[in-house]
Amino acid sequence: MSTTSTKAGKSTSGDNKTLVIVESPSKARTIGKYLGSRYKVVASVGHIRDLPKSKLGIDIEKDFEPQYIPIRGKGDLIKDLKKEAAKASKIYLATDPDREGEAISWHLAYLLGLDPKSPCRVEFNEITKNTVKEAMKKPRAIDLGLVDAQQARRVLDRLVGYQISPLLWRKIRKGLSAGRVQSAALKIICDREKEIRAFDPKEYWTITATFRKGRKFQAKLTEYKGEKLTVSTKEENDRIIAELGKGGFVVSDVKEKERIVKPFPPFTTSSLQQEAGNRLNFNTRRTMMIAQQLYEGVDVKGRGSTGLITYLRTDSVRVSDVARSAAKDFIGANYGPAYTANNVYANKKKDIQDAHEAIRPADVTITPEEAKASLTSDQYKLYALIWSRFVASQMAAARFNNRQALIENGDYGFRANGAETLFDGFRKVYKPFNDEDDKILPELVPGETLKAESVTGEQAFTQPPARYTEASLVRELEEKNIGRPSTYAPIVSTLSERKYVSREKRALKPTELGEVVNELMEENFKDIVDVNFTAGMEDKLDDVEVHDRDWKEVVRDFYGPFSEELKAADGNVGRVRLEDKPTGEFCEICGKPMVIKTGRFGEFIACSGYPECRNTRPIVQKTGVKCPKCGKDIVARRSKKGRLFYGCSGYPKCREVYWNKPVDKKCPKCGSLLVEKKTKNHEYACSNEECNYTE
Repeated sequence: MSTTSTKAGKSTSGDNKTLVIVESPSKARTIGKYLGSRYKVVASVGHIRDLPKSKLGIDIEKDFEPQYIPIRGKGDLIKDLKKEAAKASKIYLATDPDREGEAISWHLAYLLGLDPKSPCRVEFNEITKNTVKEAMKKPRAIDLGLVDAQQARRVLDRLVGYQISPLLWRKIRKGLSAGRVQSAALKIICDREKEIRAFDPKEYWTITATFRKGRKFQAKLTEYKGEKLTVSTKEENDRIIAELGKGGFVVSDVKEKERIVKPFPPFTTSSLQQEAGNRLNFNTRRTMMIAQQLYEGVDVKGRGSTGLITYLRTDSVRVSDVARSAAKDFIGANYGPAYTANNVYANKKKDIQDAHEAIRPADVTITPEEAKASLTSDQYKLYALIWSRFVASQMAAARFNNRQALIENGDYGFRANGAETLFDGFRKVYKPFNDEDDKILPELVPGETLKAESVTGEQAFTQPPARYTEASLVRELEEKNIGRPSTYAPIVSTLSERKYVSREKRALKPTELGEVVNELMEENFKDIVDVNFTAGMEDKLDDVEVHDRDWKEVVRDFYGPFSEELKAADGNVGRVRLEDKPTGEFCEICGKPMVIKTGRFGEFIACSGYPECRNTRPIVQKTGVKCPKCGKDIVARRSKKGRLFYGCSGYPKCREVYWNKPVDKKCPKCGSLLVEKKTKNHEYACSNEECNYTE
C-alpha cells in the first residue's frame, strides 16, 4: 500500500480521500461534482487567520512582524478542517488565483502543518470540468512572493488605518477612518469639487444652418475668414445671423474617407466595473459580487454546474490561444467568415497579474440566451455584457464612410459631417456605450448652391468638470496607478459607508465631513493623500511580488517619515467642530432649535441643546407604502447595529416591521404586503412567512 506525505512528519493511508480546500461553499459544490467521490472538497469561507481587530496587531519593535490569530467565529471551522486534513491522503489548497487567495492558502498551510514549499497549491483560472481536472495534475508550491505582496499591503493598510483613525476620533468624532488608498481617492473627489466651485462659466452660441436635399441635414458655423470662430454674446449671434441672411450658401468642398474602428479588448476588472456602471448602472461592489457568482459556478440546464467566466480579478487583456480559436470557430459558424479576425491584445503597462487572462466566457458556446433561464436577472445582464465584449474583441473591425462638406456663406464657413456604415463587424454584437445611429449626408458637389430652411443660434454655457461617478472614479484610480482592481470596490464602498461622500443621482459628492477629513489629511499627512506617492508605493509593492523585494524594507521606508507625521499631527490638530444643519423645527421638550447631526449610521435629528437635552429622532424616509395595520406611512429605519429595515411610522404604538422593502401591492393569496425579494426567477415575495407566494 502506498503512502503520501501530507503534513510535516506525517503519512497517512492512500486509501483515504484527497482533500481540496477552496474559499466558498458554492465553488466547493461545483468542483466537488467535477472531481468525484475520491475527493473531499470543502470551503474555508474566506480568510481563516488575520490581524486582530482589537489592537494594531503588528510588532513594530520586531521589524513589523504581523501577529496573526484565527478569525473569531471560525474556531469550529478550523477544527473541522484539521479533522478532515488528518484523515486525508493528500491535501490541495485551491483558493482564488490572486494575492488574497495565495495568502489564504499560506495561512491554511500554517494551521494544517503543511510545508508551503511542497506541491500543495492548485489554482483554477476558470471553473470548468476540463480546467479543474488539468489543474489538479499540476500542483505547485505556494508563491511566497504573492504572499509577501499581500502581507505588505495588509501591514501598511493596518499601520495607516489603525494609527490615523484614532486621531480622527479625537479631533472630529468617533467612527471615522483613514486608509492608505481610501484617503488618496477621497482627495481626488474633493479636488474635483473644488474645481467645480471655482469654475467660471462662459457664454457661447452655436449657430446651425438646416438644409434639405432629399433628406434634412445640418451644418454648424465654425470659421470666419478661415479662422476658428467663437460666438460669445447674443448681440454677436444676432448680427451674424442677419449677415448670413443677406448672402447665399455654396458647397466649397466635399471630403470622403473610409474610417476603420477596431474592437475593444476583452474586459479587465476595472474596465468591467466601468462598463457595468455605465451600461447596467451597477455599482462596483454589485458587479464584483455577481461576477464572483458567475466564476464559481451556475447550474446551466443541459450542461450541469459550470463556471461561466474566467477569474474576475485581472489587469490583463491577454486571451489564451485555445479561447481565441474557439471564438473564431463560433464567430465563423454564427456570423460568417467575414466577421472573423486574428486579434491579439497587448497590455499597455507593466502587468503583474498577466498569469490570468482577461475576463471572458469560460465556454463561448454557452450564449447568454442559452444560460438565461438558469441565471438571475443581474447575472444574465453581466454575463451578456462579458460574453458580447469578448466575442466582439475577436471579430473584424467595423468600416465607415465618413463624409464632410464645407459650406460657405461669404466669409463664414460651415461644416456638415456624416457617417455611413460599410461593414458593421464587431458592432454586430457589441456597440460602444452611448453609440449613435448613422448620420448620412446626402451627395453634395463643390460649387453647388444650397438654400437654408433655417439659421438658428442656441445659447449655452461652458460646463464645469463633471463629478466622478463610480465608473469614472475607477478609471481615474487606474490611470493614476492608485490601488489595484480588487481594491476599487471596497474603496468606493468605504467612502460611502463613512459618509465621506454622498450620491446625487450617480455622482459622488464629498460631504462636509469628507471635506473636513480630507483637509486634516492634506495638512498633516501629505504623502498619504498624494497621488504620486500612492502610485509610487503601488510600484514598490509590485516589486515585492515580481522582483523579490523585501516587503519589510518597503514598510520600514514608509513608516519612518509616517511616524514623525503622526506625532506632529497629534499636537498640531485642534478639535474640529462640524456645523449642524438647522431643520426649522423646535424641540418639543426644551424649545431649542432642532438640527441635523451625523452619527455612525448616518444623519438624524437632534436638539441643539445637547448634552443638557438629549431629544433625538430619525430622519424619516418614506417608502410610499401605507401600513396595513394602522394606515400610517411605512418608513425606512436602521437598527442599533446599522441594518436597514422598514417599519411603521406609528411606532411604538404600531410595531409592523419588514426586513425587505415593501411595495404597494398585496398578495393575491393572503392579502399581506408584497416585498422586494429578487431571486433567480422572482422579483417579489409575500411578507407573510407562512405564505409562499412569489411573482
